[in-house]
Amino acid sequence: MISLVLIGVLGGLITGISPCVLPVLPVVLLSGGTRAARPDAGPEPPSRWRPYLVVTGLVLSFTVLTLLGSTLLTLLHLPQDLVRWTGIVLLALIGVGMIVPRVMEVMERPFARFQRLGSRSPSGGLALGLVLGAAYVPCAGPVLAAVSVAGSTGRIGADTVTLALSFALGAAVPLLAFALAGQRVTQRLRAFRSRQRGVRLAAGALMVALSVALVLDLPASLQRSLPDYTASLQAGVDRFLNGRGAGSNRACVPGADHLADCGALPAVTGATAWLNTPGDQPLSEADRAGKVQLIDFWAYSCINCQRSVPGIQRLHETYAAYGLQVIGVHSPEYAFEKETDNVREGTRRLGITYPVAVDSDLATWRSFGNRYWPAHYLADATGQLRQVAFGEGGEATTERLVRELLRQADPDAALPEPVFTPEDDAPTVTGSRTPETYLGAARASTFASGRLPEGRQELTFPDSLEPDTFALEGTWDVGRQSVSPATGPARLRLAYHGRQVNLVVSGEGDLTYSVDGGQERTLHVSGVPDALELLSTPQTSSGTLELTVSPGLALYSFTFG
Repeated sequence: MISLVLIGVLGGLITGISPCVLPVLPVVLLSGGTRAARPDAGPEPPSRWRPYLVVTGLVLSFTVLTLLGSTLLTLLHLPQDLVRWTGIVLLALIGVGMIVPRVMEVMERPFARFQRLGSRSPSGGLALGLVLGAAYVPCAGPVLAAVSVAGSTGRIGADTVTLALSFALGAAVPLLAFALAGQRVTQRLRAFRSRQRGVRLAAGALMVALSVALVLDLPASLQRSLPDYTASLQAGVDRFLNGRGAGSNRACVPGADHLADCGALPAVTGATAWLNTPGDQPLSEADRAGKVQLIDFWAYSCINCQRSVPGIQRLHETYAAYGLQVIGVHSPEYAFEKETDNVREGTRRLGITYPVAVDSDLATWRSFGNRYWPAHYLADATGQLRQVAFGEGGEATTERLVRELLRQADPDAALPEPVFTPEDDAPTVTGSRTPETYLGAARASTFASGRLPEGRQELTFPDSLEPDTFALEGTWDVGRQSVSPATGPARLRLAYHGRQVNLVVSGEGDLTYSVDGGQERTLHVSGVPDALELLSTPQTSSGTLELTVSPGLALYSFTFG
């Protein structure tokens, strides 16, 4: 828990000094030095508590909205961007109210009964902060992204709340420093003290301008033009969060070549569908009782998973008759992988015949505390977890441990000869290669120009491309998980290293691509979203892949062999 608090605070601090605070920073700076615009506002100075209340409202707003906003909007069947647009409208109204006192008076009239503390009540600072928080919600690094995933699924536990609150505390520190600095300036400079009305008008105009800029997505252009000086820090936080291991299964050292006692096997629960079972009905506890169990987390468009599936299938075919129960848990990495029909097609295409639990709500993923594709969990016949492995390879070790557990369950079992040799333990691919490259705004850490914001973007290629990065040119619609050409064909460049390049893509359209300016090749894409092999060479090589993408296609990620 202490480490969770520390990483949450660190993530908040990094976010508080990152370029994503730029849209709200001018308002935060001026918020502490302006008074309300009511006609009865006297000459008294602004409350000294106003900066604290503005920042409190801001961090409270974006934290609560991130935790609960998506779930509540889904329950109410409202669009997911309602909160942002409401915040922009309210911010504009507050700005107009600061310019035109009568407008502020009308806005405050419904709340008059709460304002009997006098005209110096700083409550307006809290309200301003709450409104700013709605516009500040999209500003999130890996910590708040982890909180957002939990919030969007409606599964908020103590760890998530702890992470969210510690993040808010960390983000509040630099923002409060900015607000206090703004207040100090307005108090020290006589020009500010004697021209409160002018300062108030300027602050109101700034809020209206910010509202218009948010509607036009202008802050994204500004952020894109600046270097993301916190990118390496955010990456470190991301590595920490994703390296915490398999939650409650940390007693098992991942990839160990021996059995261990790791506690009870977590539940396979909350599946939205089952495949390859009689009548596609769920496997009951009775069906699994007394069997050695191998739980395989996978996703059908995950290249690493596709490479590991044949080994799992072979173990199923060889040892199912001797008491091995293999269960594939399909946990989606992308939204299109939540569709049961797509999973069914992926299962058929990969030749999987063992039972598959369709984990579209990530219930089993959370039950296991899993963070990886693929991931294998091996349990004995009594339901105790005995080994955990992440990634490709290790088939011979897995088979040896399966045989050991089968013999423990039935010493008289006449097991067949092993089907894997020690050479099969090596991953399919050896040597260095470009890591998986995500293209959507939520995880585009290798975008050549720094941060890639959501929304429609007009982009150009940089003069040069660093290894293991990508760049975009043309008009693109950037979503959280994917990028799509907006108004016509658009281009993508990728500096890669490896033997194989695969692209996860959905939609219908044409892909034209070449390597290092060589011969072009065109692929027509249609049907179920999947991973396409663009390049395969006998030896590892480096190069620049350039794609021309037609409208109608959504690109999610590159994977490499």
